[in-house]
Amino acid sequence: MSFSFKTLAVSALAVLSTASNASPVHLRRQASGNTTIVYTNANGLNFTQMNPSLPNVTIFATGGTIAGSDPDSSATTGYQAGAVGVESLINAVPLITTKANVAGVQIANVGSEDVTSSILVKLSKQINKVVCNDPTMAGAVITHGTDTLEETAFFMDATVNCGKPVVIVGAMRPSTAISADGPYNLLEAVTVAASPKARNRGAMVVMNDRITSAYYVTKTNANTMDTFKALEMGNLGQVISDTPFFFYPPATPTGKHVVDISNITVIPRVDILYAYLDMPSDMLYNSVKSGAKGIVIAGAGAGGVSTPFNSAIEDVVNNHTIPVVQSFRTGNGEVPLSDVSSNTSTHIASGYLNPQKSRILLGLLLAEGKNITGIAEVFARGTDD
Repeated sequence: MSFSFKTLAVSALAVLSTASNASPVHLRRQASGNTTIVYTNANGLNFTQMNPSLPNVTIFATGGTIAGSDPDSSATTGYQAGAVGVESLINAVPLITTKANVAGVQIANVGSEDVTSSILVKLSKQINKVVCNDPTMAGAVITHGTDTLEETAFFMDATVNCGKPVVIVGAMRPSTAISADGPYNLLEAVTVAASPKARNRGAMVVMNDRITSAYYVTKTNANTMDTFKALEMGNLGQVISDTPFFFYPPATPTGKHVVDISNITVIPRVDILYAYLDMPSDMLYNSVKSGAKGIVIAGAGAGGVSTPFNSAIEDVVNNHTIPVVQSFRTGNGEVPLSDVSSNTSTHIASGYLNPQKSRILLGLLLAEGKNITGIAEVFARGTDD
């Protein structure tokens, strides 16, 4: 029996590699709930179909509103995030199986406020292993809550660099809501991840028919469905009638830093401090005392802080050897190095990266073992002066 199954599995892979137009290959392997698994690959990914004419995509689920549930179908607030599993998400969109052979992996099932750096490290390593290193896999989709979606997207953009599409998708309405946006967003995300035209574009966010670079995208509204935008940089493309259309050929964002995640196990603590009138310097020292290895300032205007707080930054950099990145609280814009530079300390400008993305990058650079000078050099690549 085992020999017969192995023979069938080898035959299926052989057929898959030729990308013929044959009928779907059904290798009945096991049952999971009401879902029949017809093929399990070498990495343990379970597929409900194996049609050799379609690309293979893995969906990594982390929870969030897209997996949210509420007894009231009109509820768009107060629902339980992360209540629905990846299998149910896939089964709710039957059209997905006309776009790709999909496997689902439940990485976590939480609201995005509870996604941690350890989850991100695990997720990135999984994608590198089971998607990047498998020539039969076309791409990956990550389902995620929207509140911290841009941070996860930026992390994946920095740590998954095999050229295969990594698409992050979420929803602004729970799965039980009238006109829930999650199912169609998921369908479009899988369609983009399966498309050869999506290769070599880094990680992308696909929501509300828009395809946006993970490097630049941010959540611009707490409630509306058209919240994810890159205001100055624009979208990479659009999904029209479930077909991705890209406006430009693949390009790498200026200043993008690529990180090898294979040897990273822990991301050091990085704090974000929000600038305001009369901001006390003890906030900075409290972060240092509490164990922060790096600090990001969401500064006024182009990274601005008061004169006393600026002196405290220089003390922390010079005497505590802790890097401090100055970003903006405005939601959009740039912090050029010329606006924060000093002759007495190494100030670091975030360029076009907002505080939350600056925090992700700073944490990765610290995990790589870079010192303040090396960190400043990486951030400087993303500024215009």
